[in-house]
Amino acid sequence: MTDPDDRASDDAAFLAADALDRADPVAPTLAALRLRLADAAEQADALDVGFTTIDSPVGPLLLAATDRGLIRVAYSREDHDTVLGDLARRLGPRILRAPKRLDAAARELDEYFAGRRRTFDLPLDRRLSTGFRDRVQRLLPDIPYGSTRTYREVAETAGSPAATRAVGTACSTNPLPVVIPCHRVLRSDGTLGGYIGGLAAKTTLLELEGRG
Repeated sequence: MTDPDDRASDDAAFLAADALDRADPVAPTLAALRLRLADAAEQADALDVGFTTIDSPVGPLLLAATDRGLIRVAYSREDHDTVLGDLARRLGPRILRAPKRLDAAARELDEYFAGRRRTFDLPLDRRLSTGFRDRVQRLLPDIPYGSTRTYREVAETAGSPAATRAVGTACSTNPLPVVIPCHRVLRSDGTLGGYIGGLAAKTTLLELEGRG
């Protein structure tokens, strides 16, 4: 069994190396080598998580996927390195920048932000959420583009009318924001409530969808 301290050390080394690559003048060459390594790891079924980052109107987004599908979308305020470290601990340490694995997700998000897409058609890996949180998050894509629901309404739809606070927790811990549209859930008085990407990002998304 892998020693937890060794795994933590490996995770830290990987993240440090990736940060160094981004800062070093020879980063383009190293990036090309990493892409080749990611391709080889993918072919050998030796990649636990592939990731990439994209620019968006709500800031840089980290996209991460397993062989099952998209597992994480993270805002910069969550700290991308921290998110990758958490994925390494929960899913396995073999994590590489692998843009090809995220091509479809990146394309659909670009289309969404350009106003050309209203729903997402992506395989999702939902292992990061369980129980009531998972149940709530599975309901959120049923809220139509351009519409909103209150936390209470979502709780009622989930079959637990008194679980308004738990719905808020499910939204605030949503591992796939934007794709799973927790930004469409508001307080009963119409105010925004919280959001994993910050209230400015929530406002931007609602304005994009015509609800701002």
